[in-house]
Amino acid sequence: MPDFHAEPYLYLAGLTHKAALVAWGGFYFRVRGRRNGEEWKLVDDSDLEHVHPPRRESIGARSEPFGAARVEVFDSAGGLVGFAETATTNHAWVTGLQPDTEYTYRVVVGGEEWAAGERRDWTVDADGQGLKLCGRRYENRFRTHPHPDERAPLSFAVIGDFGIGVRKRSTASRCQREVAEALEKAADARGVRLLLTTGDNIYAGKTLLGIPFGATGDEDDDWFFTFYQPYRYLLNRIPVYPAVGNHDTGETEASDDRQQLIDNFFLNERFTGEESAGRSSVGPGLMYRFRYGADVEFVCVDTSRQSMLFGERFFEHKNHASFLDASFPAAEEGPRPWRIPFTHHPPFCAGPRHGNSKSLIRHMLPLFKRSGVRAVFSGHEHNFQHSRVEGIDYFVTGAGGKVRLEPPSDFADAHTSAWAAAGHFLVAEVSSGRMVVTAFAALGPGGELQELETFDPSGNRAPSTFVVARE
Repeated sequence: MPDFHAEPYLYLAGLTHKAALVAWGGFYFRVRGRRNGEEWKLVDDSDLEHVHPPRRESIGARSEPFGAARVEVFDSAGGLVGFAETATTNHAWVTGLQPDTEYTYRVVVGGEEWAAGERRDWTVDADGQGLKLCGRRYENRFRTHPHPDERAPLSFAVIGDFGIGVRKRSTASRCQREVAEALEKAADARGVRLLLTTGDNIYAGKTLLGIPFGATGDEDDDWFFTFYQPYRYLLNRIPVYPAVGNHDTGETEASDDRQQLIDNFFLNERFTGEESAGRSSVGPGLMYRFRYGADVEFVCVDTSRQSMLFGERFFEHKNHASFLDASFPAAEEGPRPWRIPFTHHPPFCAGPRHGNSKSLIRHMLPLFKRSGVRAVFSGHEHNFQHSRVEGIDYFVTGAGGKVRLEPPSDFADAHTSAWAAAGHFLVAEVSSGRMVVTAFAALGPGGELQELETFDPSGNRAPSTFVVARE
């Protein structure tokens, strides 16, 4: 008979200038002995009834509680500054915090600290694959956002089309593990405060004749290899703000993963209440915006659609007209903030699989131009691309895990200045006068950060750092 191992996880699911949403959960594994070691198998959601005590879900906003819990937040001197208690959920908001301040925290469930000590992480090496002790443990810390009235510099990261998983060895076209390792190192080196995704947060586990099926993302266990494990030691420290991709919905895959996306990103707990204030629009699709201090505002635009047969993309739906109009105003009092849209589908794309989006160019570009947008981040195409059109910089960052190795060809139509076919992510550093965007590849041979090698349409070396002027 197999033994079961429960591996606990922690998650900084939301953050503001005065509050933090802390979540906890875990995954179960069957462990069987074998001649040369142990065999580890992730327990499917449908088999959680066999663990003790039986469960339906093990992580996310909907998961039933593991027990009475208390979240404690401490200042730099170790003094307790806030706490929250719950017996009905596996997440809690801790309020009353100070803006732009460093804190540490811990979660106590049933009288014991959750996820304390050395953790087991999924490892693939010469001895096989499974959960192994690798000498790592959680550093539970975060820094609150600045006060909405205060101008402050910001470093943020962007990653897209990453959710292929780290269950097996990487290849040139599947390198989520290596990109995730570099992202964690860059987050510390560059002081990254938040992470944007440009969609396709999770892919189907298999395809048949090109049709995705199986482990598509509609169950918690689908998210272990694709999200919770690769970014484990970032998720407990910086918040993630997702865009929705075609693989996250019924547009491309047999199942619509939107409800699981809402669950694992705690979107209802973070954004549903913002509808009355005009800061989100969630039916149909997912649109939201949020401020970082007084000088930066992000706007998530949902470019997906309900299904292959549903032709209208969600940003074109009449229900979102007032949200988009308010998010991209023609005029406003005082200086304009850095207004940064992030989407899945890019307005401009040189291929090789996808081209320019006529609907985005027709519908969204006039809004971008009138509201002073200077940079737009998107994914969908599994490579890196940079274009500059009428004073706006467009970044395609769609190779956070899955890479399309064929070169693009429609450079002229997409106004491409630089591109690369390699796993990567972006780090953007924003000050009052400019934004500097750097493309990073996987770590170098010595474990060092290295910038992405990019090329211009003629095949010559191009920059990997791009300066975006505010005006």
